[in-house]
Amino acid sequence: MTDLIVFLGEGKGTWGHVMKVVEDSQFSKIYVITQEFFKDKITIQKEHEKIVLNAEKPLSELISELKKYFQDKVFGDIAVNMFSGSGKEHMALLSALLQVGAGVRLIALTQDGVKEV
Repeated sequence: MTDLIVFLGEGKGTWGHVMKVVEDSQFSKIYVITQEFFKDKITIQKEHEKIVLNAEKPLSELISELKKYFQDKVFGDIAVNMFSGSGKEHMALLSALLQVGAGVRLIALTQDGVKEV
């Protein structure tokens, strides 16, 4: 089964979407990427790994951190939801996943449930 990576970051109204994706889906592993400010505000019932990023760091450092974290952890296609978070964080994740050889499937909550978009 596929792993899931989601962002929980800034963006009014985005957390409900992301939490529904997490709760309504079946994945092998769930990774939640967030910032220090939000890390203790997250309540997720499903087992997950939390990755705390400092979005103030340069893009190259974020890529390096994520690449190091996901190296030897993710394989094949990874389901990714980027409904929350910043473009800089999203770019860092996509770059890191591609550099470790993972494929990316973008998923979102739709009127028909959680679907690949």
